[in-house]
Amino acid sequence: MLRPSRWPPGVLVTPAAAAAAAEPPTQISSDPFTNPTSQHKTQVEPDTLSFGRTVVAAVQSGHFFDGGASDVGWANSKDGGTSWTHGFLPGTTTLAQPAGPYDRVSDPVVAYDAKHRTWLISTIALTDTSTGPLGAALLTNRSTNGGTSWTSPTTVRKATGSENLDKNWTVCDNTPSSPFYGHCYTEWDDNGHVNLFQMSTSTDGGRTWKAPTTSPDRPCVIGGQPVVQPNGTVIVPIDDCVEGSLLSIRSTDGGKTWSRAQFAAQTLSSLVAGHLRTSPLPSAEIDKNGKVYVVWQDCRFEAPNCAVNDIVMTSSPDGIHWSLVQRVPADPVGSGVDHFIPGLAVDKTTGGSTARLALTYYYYPNANCTDPTCQLDVGFVSSINGGKTWSAKQQLAGPMSVTWLASTSQGNMVGDYISTSLPTGKTDAAPGFELAAAPTGTQFNEATFTDSGPLAQLTGGALQPDTDSNPATANPDTAGPAPATPPLTSR
Repeated sequence: MLRPSRWPPGVLVTPAAAAAAAEPPTQISSDPFTNPTSQHKTQVEPDTLSFGRTVVAAVQSGHFFDGGASDVGWANSKDGGTSWTHGFLPGTTTLAQPAGPYDRVSDPVVAYDAKHRTWLISTIALTDTSTGPLGAALLTNRSTNGGTSWTSPTTVRKATGSENLDKNWTVCDNTPSSPFYGHCYTEWDDNGHVNLFQMSTSTDGGRTWKAPTTSPDRPCVIGGQPVVQPNGTVIVPIDDCVEGSLLSIRSTDGGKTWSRAQFAAQTLSSLVAGHLRTSPLPSAEIDKNGKVYVVWQDCRFEAPNCAVNDIVMTSSPDGIHWSLVQRVPADPVGSGVDHFIPGLAVDKTTGGSTARLALTYYYYPNANCTDPTCQLDVGFVSSINGGKTWSAKQQLAGPMSVTWLASTSQGNMVGDYISTSLPTGKTDAAPGFELAAAPTGTQFNEATFTDSGPLAQLTGGALQPDTDSNPATANPDTAGPAPATPPLTSR
């Protein structure tokens, strides 16, 4: 069992952070692999999910320069994020124990099926080709004992022909009164067919999965995060494949059919300094009433030249009508602080004007930095009134040098996403994030941490978010422009 650890050797702690944090972050996993083909010790791209007091995390371990990892690690807490056990998924890659058939694995996502009492970790399995790694299969490892042991994976989809599977996400319908209670939905895009939206459904706890379906307009997309309303409607906030618009796709019949993609909001993201890999992918959650909240990094409020990013939010009661985009006021406009890679949590026992929101993200205190000088921090803000006001920013970790992070073909990497969870009965959140120390020779020191101390408590606040002045976001029924550049892929 992993116990709370001190800040890793080499990580600087500012006086403000030391004073604010009653406890240091808790390390929940690290990379144990030694294969010479990927980078060690590196962990990137954590996802977490809570159900009751149980929190399960999953993370890439041993990242390859051109995508994927040696295996996916899991971590489990039975007490709301205070103490943890950990291990690695079986049957995925040739490096797993026991070994699987694939060369690499990527994009870990955690889900829970309450009807079948089954935890799921979804991943993309990669095979090496002469032109680079190929998204060869979409896998699901299952746990029926509370997330402390895992089966070898079932296959959701195995690529055929020119398919290249990418950017998966899984969610389950956990409302007993829903007509589709116990349905689980896995979304991904097929980069081999212009980032085509794909969705598969399981009704038996992830043992078997139905053939994928798509939207009738066959949209070009990336980075979807499906959520399920109490009435069983599935809503998928998702970027278009050039990440210029947030779209929404719905199903009201348990995943048999999907609506056309509808425009939800424009996304305007500024380039982040330090050769850091980021993009305006959405992080989506839902409250007990079925209201959907979506956040992403966006520079629209930072005049005059969209120079840095804020975290912004839109919400919807139905996946069709979306609110004006609001700025999460972690720092004042014009502060020069750059905010990116958000992970949102919503307490599903709350809703409406008393919905509790928790938001973890990375940031640069000074956006005007270079590769050697950029200092990366982990921040946290919260709201107890559905995002009407937010607490003051709290620093969870850092600063770190971006040169301490895993090196990839798309930049230095903490992950394309991070995550925040809200265990039942807790007054604090359980975020998952990467924290790095200076490398030792050619070996990195980048591992996965959480913060279970009072630093992450959900408090109120008197900071009022701004509203969006861009009229494009006021018309949710108007489709965005067709992509003008090639679709993205992300490993």
